Amino acid sequence: MKIGKWLYQINTYYPSSQTCSNCKTKNKALKDLSIREWECACGNMNDRDLNASINIMDKGFEMFLKEQYEF
Repeated sequence: MKIGKWLYQINTYYPSSQTCSNCKTKNKALKDLSIREWECACGNMNDRDLNASINIMDKGFEMFLKEQYEF
């Protein structure tokens, strides 16, 4: 049985740490990298690194699904 693996490269300028992983709202005030935690307008508390990793994972899944179900 062969197990496939996929690698998707996310654009370097994708604002993964500035975008809320809950509601996908971009917070432009987060250009300052010293801000490590922030609260979104939707009420979600975001750790900058964890939030970025969730957004990158979601973007990879989005790219995978688009490739798999493109007609």
